[in-house]
Amino acid sequence: MQDLELIAFQIISNVGSARSAFVNAIRAAKAGDFARAEKLIEEGETDFLAGHKAHQQLLTDEAAGTAAPVTLLLAHAEDQLMSAEAFKILAREFIDLYQRVEEKAPR
Repeated sequence: MQDLELIAFQIISNVGSARSAFVNAIRAAKAGDFARAEKLIEEGETDFLAGHKAHQQLLTDEAAGTAAPVTLLLAHAEDQLMSAEAFKILAREFIDLYQRVEEKAPR
């Protein structure tokens, strides 16, 4: 059980950091700092990948016949993973939108 809790907390921690980076990327783009926005997206991608890798280990274990019990903590971790992925998609869309708006803004 402790191993499962550790993996769940790894997922929550990493994807939480990723989600924060994606939100901050949107804020940077809104301020016109597109270089910072892209750097934050890259940082978020790194954190997201670490969380996804931990989740993937659970899937690999289950495919090999060692299924983890579904706990509220694990459900929360998976919810956070999906939330971070949604923020990643939205962050890219917002950054693109802010860039287009800035390109068309009168100078």
